[in-house]
Amino acid sequence: MAPEKTCVNFLESSKPYFAMIFLQFGYAGMNIITKVSLNQGMSHYVLVVYRHAFATAVIAPFAFFFERRAQPKITFSIFMQIFILALLGPVIDQNFYYAGLKFTSPTFSCAMSNMLPAMTFVMAVLCRMEKINMKKVRCQAKIVGTLVTVAGAMLMTLYKGPVVEMIWTKHIHSHRTNATTNITGSSNKEWFIGSILLIIATLAWASLFVLQAKAIETYKNHQLTLTSLICFIGTLQAVAVTFVMEHDPSVWRIGWDMNLLAAAYAGIVTSSISYYVQGLVIQKKGPVFATAFSPLMMIIVAIMGSFILAEKIFLGGVVGSMLIVIGLYSVLWGKHKESMESKGEEDIPIAVKEALQVDGNAKTVIDAIDFSEVKSQKAIVISMPDIPESPIKDNHETKA
Repeated sequence: MAPEKTCVNFLESSKPYFAMIFLQFGYAGMNIITKVSLNQGMSHYVLVVYRHAFATAVIAPFAFFFERRAQPKITFSIFMQIFILALLGPVIDQNFYYAGLKFTSPTFSCAMSNMLPAMTFVMAVLCRMEKINMKKVRCQAKIVGTLVTVAGAMLMTLYKGPVVEMIWTKHIHSHRTNATTNITGSSNKEWFIGSILLIIATLAWASLFVLQAKAIETYKNHQLTLTSLICFIGTLQAVAVTFVMEHDPSVWRIGWDMNLLAAAYAGIVTSSISYYVQGLVIQKKGPVFATAFSPLMMIIVAIMGSFILAEKIFLGGVVGSMLIVIGLYSVLWGKHKESMESKGEEDIPIAVKEALQVDGNAKTVIDAIDFSEVKSQKAIVISMPDIPESPIKDNHETKA
């Protein structure tokens, strides 16, 4: 194979990986900026509204110009799918996540988000998108990984522990502790409440991934349109929720400050762009793969939070994060093995169908497969049980 073609194939297969890595950097920046904005007094209900208003304004023109032809007909069933997607993502997930972020810290919030793959796996099993066979090691790995992930989340929720000093944070903490108490400090009660809110947000996020995989079947050629509809309907839902929860008109006031930056950044980067890219990755790799890179966000936020917010990292968070990451990659290992096995099982029947015509008395099946890329043939011999030779063959030999 030519080196140029090998390079092109490598880049093509690497696109989902690079896309998810870049998204984690985007999510990390959102966590830091949003934490500062929330601690300056911005209502998280209003932030969700502005975030998705920005997202709709950015993504809708692209959907109109590039995908206005052959639009799928919006039936009641499809509308309800989009309505529930908007309710799970913009309204439930983000409101609970922002409330949990306000009570805890960016690093802790990201660590709790690492429960997402395990929750997605459980939701996929309940929706029969994943099959369980306890005799298979890969299935055992996914189940054990899910349990370890939940154990890590519970440890982080119930145990805070002493502060863990990093090498690069000792000097920063000694000079900025008093200045940043209001930014990162939380009582144990608030920390527990924040943990519960983050778990609920992650559960809603996992449900969003599973349902989005279903909606993509209808909008597989109109990803921008689907993203625009989710953001627009989510904005309307968030407005309704804000009117119910916030009765002070002044909460809607926004200027050229951190609040505007938080809303614009979250809307453009982590709503419009992330929903679109996330949909493409789910379509190609599935919902479990799309959740595999969340530990990277936790590492990025931990480093940024230490420098920017002088954030304190606690022992319970470190140990719990390690358990969550171990469980996460146990689930992903099982998922990888499953995809390899399913790929092999798909290849064999195709080869057999293309083989020579074989009757029930055959001893072997010889399959000639033409690999178009290397212009070669490969013979696959599948052993069959010993079967007495047929009378037809005996008669033929006798006549001969």
